[in-house]
Amino acid sequence: MKKVIIAITAIGFLTACGGGNSSKKVEELEKLRKQQSELNEKIKSLEAEIALTDSTRKDKIKFVAATDMSLKPFTHYIEVQANVEGDEDVMLSAKTPGTVTSVNVKAGDHVTKGQVLATLDDQIMQKAIAEVQNELNLLTTLYNRQKNLWDQQIGSEVQYLEAKTRKEGAEKKLASIQEQWDMTRIKAPFSGTVDNVMIKTGQLVSPQVPAIRVVNLEMLKVKGELPETYIGRVNKNDHVLVYFPDLGKEITSKVYYSGNAISNLNRTFNVEVRFGNKENFLRPNMLAVLKIADYNKDKAMSLPVNVVQKGLDGEYVFVVENSGGKTVAKRKTVKSGMTYNGNVEIVDGLNEGDKVITTGYHDLVEGDIIKL
Repeated sequence: MKKVIIAITAIGFLTACGGGNSSKKVEELEKLRKQQSELNEKIKSLEAEIALTDSTRKDKIKFVAATDMSLKPFTHYIEVQANVEGDEDVMLSAKTPGTVTSVNVKAGDHVTKGQVLATLDDQIMQKAIAEVQNELNLLTTLYNRQKNLWDQQIGSEVQYLEAKTRKEGAEKKLASIQEQWDMTRIKAPFSGTVDNVMIKTGQLVSPQVPAIRVVNLEMLKVKGELPETYIGRVNKNDHVLVYFPDLGKEITSKVYYSGNAISNLNRTFNVEVRFGNKENFLRPNMLAVLKIADYNKDKAMSLPVNVVQKGLDGEYVFVVENSGGKTVAKRKTVKSGMTYNGNVEIVDGLNEGDKVITTGYHDLVEGDIIKL
């Protein structure tokens, strides 16, 4: 720097002196200016070299980390808390009032469709069935005899038709009583597992009293409610991730049903996902989180949300650039898209292969010398 000062002083001195040949002064001035330019370049080069090696000047170099931009899938999910329900989950009760005479199952038992789980007192119904059965037997015998006579053209058609009508009437009466008797049986409507038994032998029950709960855990459904703003973005067969916080497990499925009606109470619509439970690790009423994919791009560039900064002229990031033999930070204006799980899609402003500074970018100014 002293040489520069001396050169500038010499220029001032020559200018101040009025004597001498004018052309020589101009020539001397150009020569000094050239020397000054060369000295400035050498100073800058030396300062950059010293900054890289001199421990006393490390503050002029900023250490950063960068990520190479590449194309990869980007998916945005809508998340909503949901509840697991049995696809076949019913609370059974007696179809007719009566006293429980037997309970044939206990909680945890596997049952098949149509299996009798409990019985009510049926003595009166049994007697009624026996009486009607005896009546039917008699009427059937009379009908058969009358039919044989009629086949031989003996007797009148009216007698034959009366015998037939009485027999058929008794058959219908017996079928009706048997249906009523069947109501004294509590049966499994489908194959599944007994979840709870709430009745005891000798207890008086009615159709309003819960008796036995049966669930089928082989098929389950998860139901949630989404705000009405999403009704145009969620459709049947959309990809969905179902996460179970208590188990730390996540399964992949599809939207089975997306509601078309908005609730007047909370301005939401229903969404439902169904799936098998072969591993038998899920239970009704478990909490779940539905992550429904409403946006997907197979080839996209994305960055952590915090890396994209905002200025007066919009969003920007810092990228690594080589300038004059130095590695410096360059500011690039970008345009962001969807954001999910701490990452944001970059829809414009970056190219594949750009090195975006993702660590140490907070205090950067464009042109700062950096080191990776």
